Parts: sequence; structure tokens; C-alpha cells
Amino acid sequence: DVQLQASGGGLVQDGGSLRLSCSASGFTIDSDNIGWFRQAPGKEREGISCISVSDGSTYYADSVKGRFTISSDNANNTMYLQMNSLKPEDTAVYYCAARILCYSDYIRGLFAFWGQGTQVTVSS
Repeated sequence: DVQLQASGGGLVQDGGSLRLSCSASGFTIDSDNIGWFRQAPGKEREGISCISVSDGSTYYADSVKGRFTISSDNANNTMYLQMNSLKPEDTAVYYCAARILCYSDYIRGLFAFWGQGTQVTVSS
């Protein structure tokens, strides 16, 4: 079975930083596209960042570009999301996912494996 375990969420003040981790088992993270999604209360889940397996390119939603950085450690089968300059509007449950659609203007998880989510709350 594929399992993705996200961690690292928490409560942080406006302008603060957090680093999310996602460890994978039953799946090798360099074998397919991987990425991060988030879902705020009352909103749809949105793709915010991904790594393309084809060439290692990274893509970001406009809402997080320049503030968030996605990375992966293939030796430890783990992906990360470094989040800097956090804003209250970044408050959401964050999910890691694998086997996603990953393009510069399109990040979707139609056929994805999903992690369980980790809560990020940014206070003003």
C-alpha cells in the first residue's frame, strides 16, 4: 500500500516560517510527479507546488510563488515544503500527494495518492 505521511504543520505568526515534510512508503517519490495541495475552510483543494518527474522542474501557484520552496530527498523518500513569509490567507490543511498532474499552470490530483493532511494556521 502507498502511504504518505505529512508533518510539520502548526501555528505561526504572520511573516513566520514552517517546513512541512512528507515521508512516503510503498512508493518511490522519484518515480512520478509529487506535490503539495492545500484546502482552506469553505474552499476547494488547490495545488500549490509540484516537482515534475520528467525533468525535475518545480512549479508554484501564483499565491505562493517566491515564498514557498518544494524539494525532495530521494535517499530518504521524503518531500518537503519550506514556507516563508507566511500570511493569514495561507491558513489551510496542507496535503502531500503523488502521481499528480504537474505543469507550470496546472497542478491537479485527479488520480493521486494522498497524505492525511497537516494543519497550518497563520495568525495576524
